[in-house]
Amino acid sequence: MTKSKVLIYIMPKQGIKQGFSLLELLITVAIISILAATAYPSYTDFIIRSHRTEGQRELLRYANLQEQVFIDNRRYAAGMMGLGEATNTIDTISKRYRLSISDYSITTFTLQAEATNSQTEDFACLILTINELGQKNLHESPDCW
Repeated sequence: MTKSKVLIYIMPKQGIKQGFSLLELLITVAIISILAATAYPSYTDFIIRSHRTEGQRELLRYANLQEQVFIDNRRYAAGMMGLGEATNTIDTISKRYRLSISDYSITTFTLQAEATNSQTEDFACLILTINELGQKNLHESPDCW
């Protein structure tokens, strides 16, 4: 008997795919775009509402100053100059609100913070107010506080 040699041919391995296909990449980009489109308006709304606290804080600070003036003089200050400011309208540090005394008598006052610059996108709360009784936004939306 003769022995025959058997040749075995081994197929080379197929290369392992590296990376993503164009379709996979497009699907990922589409999903991220949808998530960003839904999250961005919520984010900007949050930022605007968080900046609103600056106007509220300054109104409360000047309302306290008005009360101190009333204790000392038995009358409220007629303007912001009576509270130690250089002018009767002042801007907050970030320039997002302009504060003034919008209504005044000897025994009453209404402080007002009007939105300026980027804060004017806060359409529901363009004007924040507080009076001598601590009532906030009587004529505007009460949700601003």
